[in-house]
Amino acid sequence: MQLLAPFILKRKNKSLRVLILMLIVACMISSMAPTAQAENTYVITDGNAVLVHTTYATDPAKVLEEAGVALEENDLYTTEAGEHVSEINIQRAQQVTVFYRGQTMQVSAYTESVEDLLNRLGIASDAARVSVDAETKTYDGMELKVDYVVEANETYTLEIPFETAYCDDPTLALGEEKILVEGVPGQMLCRANVTYVNGQKETDKVYEETVEKEPVTQVVAVGTGEAVGQTNDKPLIGDGVIVLPTGEVLTYTHTDQFLATAYTHTDAGCDTITANGATVKWGVVAIDPKVVPYGTRMFIVSNDGAYIYGLSTAEDCGGGIQGHRLDLYMETYDKCVQFGVRDCTVYFLGRANWRE
Repeated sequence: MQLLAPFILKRKNKSLRVLILMLIVACMISSMAPTAQAENTYVITDGNAVLVHTTYATDPAKVLEEAGVALEENDLYTTEAGEHVSEINIQRAQQVTVFYRGQTMQVSAYTESVEDLLNRLGIASDAARVSVDAETKTYDGMELKVDYVVEANETYTLEIPFETAYCDDPTLALGEEKILVEGVPGQMLCRANVTYVNGQKETDKVYEETVEKEPVTQVVAVGTGEAVGQTNDKPLIGDGVIVLPTGEVLTYTHTDQFLATAYTHTDAGCDTITANGATVKWGVVAIDPKVVPYGTRMFIVSNDGAYIYGLSTAEDCGGGIQGHRLDLYMETYDKCVQFGVRDCTVYFLGRANWRE
């Protein structure tokens, strides 16, 4: 055993030297590591500010932290690696207020076009009407009003209001009113191009109208108090209406003044057939067809109030009937003489094909 002791001691010393050598090498490698790792240069663009930062870091977040560039909530950045220089571009979040379909949204934008922002938000541009041009770039504090627009062709019915006509009635007390004909609204069918904005109708462009039911004019008699309690045997004439003693209501479009005479079928050059082939009777009127077309319905009253010829139709003519002249048919010569020559007001009821 004593012979082996120097050998064992020698081996122990050798192992210790190897261990110490390994520790020295490890320390040298550790101390040399920073100089072995390459430095990185970054160009940081933050809006109008540009910063160059050199570091051993490779994580962009770490680089920004070292460079003292703080990011706010919703801020973004992009990187672009280069062989010697890398870039970090910061996109600062802009606060944009969007008013859309009755709601207010606070969104983040990044100096992008309004169209791109709306597409990113899922707002369909083909149905949207925006308060600014679609190519406008966003900015902090921007406000956008986005209306949702829908156009549709629609068919609907409208009520046509009735009008009210007033007639003087001497049999009623002064100022007393009496409804002779109740007004009834009419009905119109409309076809229109309708624009809805945010669900509310904005415009209504009617391109076709069809009257399905004409309104009935309400006729009101207004008392003048001249013949209270008496029976009225004369027509009541108001604005656009004539109420006959029978209660029948006629409507007229306009009036004109004519000089009127009377004729009968026994007059020279006359017979029982009119110029347009009708049989003569009360209500047949000879006219100048250049002034009053054949078939025109009229209601004729003398201006002196003494004569009401009444319902008439332009069906005859004569050589002496020119311009604003009328010749009223009567059954006898005596009645023609009695009528004589009178200024008359003619109420035009319009063209008609009726015959009595």
